[in-house]
Amino acid sequence: MKQGVMMQYFEWYLPNQPYLFQKIQEDAKHLSQIGITAVWLPPAFKGIGGQQDVGYGVYDLYDLGEFDQKGSIPTKYGTKDDYLKAIQCLHEVHLDVYADIVLNHKMGGDEYENVKASEVNVHNTNHIVKQDEWIRVPTRFTFPGRQHKYSSFIWDWTCFDGIDYDANSKRHATFLFQDKQWDAQVDNENGNYDYLMGADLDFSQPNVVKELEHWGKWYLDLTQVDGLRLDAVKHISASFYKEWLLKMRQYSQKELFTVGEYWHGDVEKLLSYLRMVDFSLSLFDVPLHYHFYEASHSFGQYDMSKIFDGTLVQRSCVHAVTFVDNHDTQPQQGLQSWILDWFKPLAYALILLRKDGYPCIFYGDYYGIAQPHITGHAKVIDQLLYLRQHFAYGKQNDYFQDRHIIGWTREEKGLACILTNNTGGSLYMYVGKQYQNQVFHDYLGNIMEDVIIDENGCGLFHVKDGSVSVYIPKKEVVI
Repeated sequence: MKQGVMMQYFEWYLPNQPYLFQKIQEDAKHLSQIGITAVWLPPAFKGIGGQQDVGYGVYDLYDLGEFDQKGSIPTKYGTKDDYLKAIQCLHEVHLDVYADIVLNHKMGGDEYENVKASEVNVHNTNHIVKQDEWIRVPTRFTFPGRQHKYSSFIWDWTCFDGIDYDANSKRHATFLFQDKQWDAQVDNENGNYDYLMGADLDFSQPNVVKELEHWGKWYLDLTQVDGLRLDAVKHISASFYKEWLLKMRQYSQKELFTVGEYWHGDVEKLLSYLRMVDFSLSLFDVPLHYHFYEASHSFGQYDMSKIFDGTLVQRSCVHAVTFVDNHDTQPQQGLQSWILDWFKPLAYALILLRKDGYPCIFYGDYYGIAQPHITGHAKVIDQLLYLRQHFAYGKQNDYFQDRHIIGWTREEKGLACILTNNTGGSLYMYVGKQYQNQVFHDYLGNIMEDVIIDENGCGLFHVKDGSVSVYIPKKEVVI
């Protein structure tokens, strides 16, 4: 049985032609062959930007590229039929499919409403700057292009807590609607971080929750996806997702693996959220990503022995989805924190060849990014995936004593990984007495010198400057 590896199959600046949902139909078999076990697809519903929308400017959750809305029938990634065919093709090669779910906000309302609201301080949303003024806001969503197909629910201002634009004064600010409160059980950054963008859903409204439950069941029935990636969970009441996920799992009778995006570098924030949702989902290991970022930009000064300190994979490994980069961290994005090229192989070795965490590979790291021009790392990622599926098994022995040269071994199939962010060197590591007198070689090809395992089951493994080497048995017994 393959060890789990998901791939985030999109990046922010993909062109809308050719359609991604058509491309993945052709790529599904390849993904299965290289060792991917699940694919995270981008948001499939129509956004405010129509065919140009990456998917996070949500307009109509029921329009998966089926209706002429926001200037096009297809989404950026294709039509509803393209999406369903992509899922089918992935399922045919035994890959799970995870849907990107964006429920925090809606954008591009069809009609304006006049609402009394208070402007709040963007740096402390609990602090009112200007109280009780009439503003004009696009909060009525009637979806005329869909004409009530799938759902007749009409969204109006009462379904939202607030918004960021007043059409009367043409003013951009954060407004809290009259008689509304920001949702509780959200991150406390900015006082209360319920508000992120657009028209912010009010999860205290029973009709909103009921409609999202109806949509979730419809979506699961239609798509038959195997799991979910939840966007912006730190801006949404934790109790909502705890209850919503339970109902979705009961309805689908599937495990519905779920990972949430709680973007925070403090692992204590992630652990607090996991406790609030009764550990019903996993989270992306953002602290580990920031460690990778710091290490790659520190000119060899980062203490590699502490690379996992204060990370989710260290503190709650079964709830950690480890990753190197994603669509938000890539260049020109708001959360830009791009790992430098030289460190990418080291980072991927750290998430793919160890026993803990559920690793996620980024499309941009594998295939590259056209704008700005970034070369992909398909060759080394393919090599590391092969090692994960064939050699990264059994007891793990860690060697994290040195500030710069660290390593670990896996005993069952015989694997020794050594890497450094500074000058090269070596580590004497135990792989198992069953490998006595066997020859190990660097599968990545960075070191040409073979290693002979001694009578103690150990070998002296070498690594070059700022590099990673992974040794496996050469299947030659030394007489």
